[in-house]
Amino acid sequence: MTKAEKQQLVAELTDGFKEADAIVVCDYKGMSVKDIESVRKMARETDAKVKIVKNTLAHIALANTEHEKLDFVDMNMVIWGSDQIATCKIADKSADNFKEKFVIKSALLEGKVVDVATVSSMAKLPGREELLGMLLNVWMAPIRNITIGLDRLAIKKQEEA
Repeated sequence: MTKAEKQQLVAELTDGFKEADAIVVCDYKGMSVKDIESVRKMARETDAKVKIVKNTLAHIALANTEHEKLDFVDMNMVIWGSDQIATCKIADKSADNFKEKFVIKSALLEGKVVDVATVSSMAKLPGREELLGMLLNVWMAPIRNITIGLDRLAIKKQEEA
């Protein structure tokens, strides 16, 4: 990799890390290319990014942002995105699917370092679409109850007549 390519990669990572609300660093040692592609596919579905990066380049890119510092040791796959829950779900699901090959090392949420337990608990939260569905269901409940009541009242009036 030439120096210009490295500078371009660091610039891309810096831009991505600045916009990201969640950055998860994972160990992928022992995973096949097919397994890594399945992680990338999950990320594409939620507009997250996945990159296998050299530690020094990832460290430089993260240092260029205003986030806290993470340790990049051994082999690392970085997953980042603007949706914290979706990004954590990708990492957690990959850790479940590839038990001994994929390990979550550390993460940044909103620029603060968090532990693996926080990432796992964030992954268990409902996503944006699920929350919107729940909210819509709550808003529709009074209207639904009124229509059911009016329908039963109309049936009762017809039976009396």
